[in-house]
Amino acid sequence: MIAWTAQQVADATGGRLSQVAPHTMVTGPVVTDSRQVQPGSLFVALPGEHVDGHDFAARAVTDGGAHLVLAARELPGVPAVIVDDVEVALGELARGVLAALREAAAEPGGTPLTVIGITGSVGKTTTKDLLAQICATAGPTIAPEKSFNNEIGLPLTVLRADESTRFLVLEMGASGIGHLDYLTRIAPPDIAVVLVVGHAHLGGFGGIEAVARAKSEIVSGLLPTGVAVLNADDSRVAAMAAKAPGEVLTFGTTDAADVRALDLRVDRAGRPEFTLELRDGERAEVHLRLVGEHHAHNALAAAATALTAGLSLTEVVTALNAADALSPHRMHVVDRPDGITVIDDSYNANPDSMRAALKALAVLAGRERRSVAVLGEMMELGPDSRVEHEAIGLQVVRLNIGLTVVVGDGARPIAAGAVREGSWGEEVLFVDDVDQAAELLAAELRPGDVVLVKSSNGSGLWRLGDLLTDGEASA
Repeated sequence: MIAWTAQQVADATGGRLSQVAPHTMVTGPVVTDSRQVQPGSLFVALPGEHVDGHDFAARAVTDGGAHLVLAARELPGVPAVIVDDVEVALGELARGVLAALREAAAEPGGTPLTVIGITGSVGKTTTKDLLAQICATAGPTIAPEKSFNNEIGLPLTVLRADESTRFLVLEMGASGIGHLDYLTRIAPPDIAVVLVVGHAHLGGFGGIEAVARAKSEIVSGLLPTGVAVLNADDSRVAAMAAKAPGEVLTFGTTDAADVRALDLRVDRAGRPEFTLELRDGERAEVHLRLVGEHHAHNALAAAATALTAGLSLTEVVTALNAADALSPHRMHVVDRPDGITVIDDSYNANPDSMRAALKALAVLAGRERRSVAVLGEMMELGPDSRVEHEAIGLQVVRLNIGLTVVVGDGARPIAAGAVREGSWGEEVLFVDDVDQAAELLAAELRPGDVVLVKSSNGSGLWRLGDLLTDGEASA
């Protein structure tokens, strides 16, 4: 965070000073975990389900060297700004700091600052990772750690920026109407990117059209001079152009897209390749390092956004071809010494991403290797949950997956769908939990197998992803 006084923090958050001089400076990072406190930090005492940050505030100051605490109550001996709601105050602080950074950027000699917001039912984190790597070749870039995309993670990302930041890339998640309105009030984007309207979090939205309305909030939240970057291949996303305050740039595989992919294909390792063509006919060849054909759309979105931000096609494609998947448990491919290949995509799952991952598994395995899908529950699907899980079972059979291991009661309809579609015997197996899955795979896997681990994060299947990629469940 930029260096601010305790009084400036209080002014931005509507709080009052407690046991701290107004001129006390915050010179370190803003953190919510007392273990991450550095000298000069601002410690945000968030209440949580299991722990209350207020209980760690004194330690953050005495042991960690925090100069200030954002708190909801007086704490003996702790220099603090007292606010009514710590979470809301964190957002207000980020909003105030970003406004100050934009003012500094507008000054003569200031570093231009471009704020980019990315949303979509799938692909946000991968697109964010790709775009951050592209932008970093052109100037100092701040992007979220992991999937910091909510009312806590987004402000923390904003507060990592300073006067030298050239690009601020923000991932914006939503599990209900109004969530993106809130996030864009904290950080109004110069560029808003919408990837796809899909079936994630249907239980919270109540239907696909509500998902579309919620995602469109990022376009409505653009600065008046902002640009909307929209997926031309998704009709619900393309329709959001009507909400844009100004310029719209589209990406996709259709002829109507301003930035489009021609001759899309995957190589033998399952990595997408295509010709990137601009509206003026300029072209360049893209060869991604990421596995899965669906990443072509993420790459197109990142490319279109970087071009909008002022990079040249040559700069964009050079960086895109060198970019890696940065976030854990997201199509992370590991070739183990025992000849088994693991695709760890266990961070999150919804029907769209599940189908894309299964397709990538089938492509990577090909005809020569056995494909093994280890599938857990797709959460937050509401009343559509059973039907959507059964549909994945049908997909497993139609892709001729060699072995499917279904983990946990929430995912059980996957097995039912596979059996009904025509899978018998030992092609589909059900286990109760991650431990049973690990035990089964330790006995079942053999050299040459390609194994996909896919589920929503809350199912805990990421633990199996860690186990398999560490090689501890070898045949």
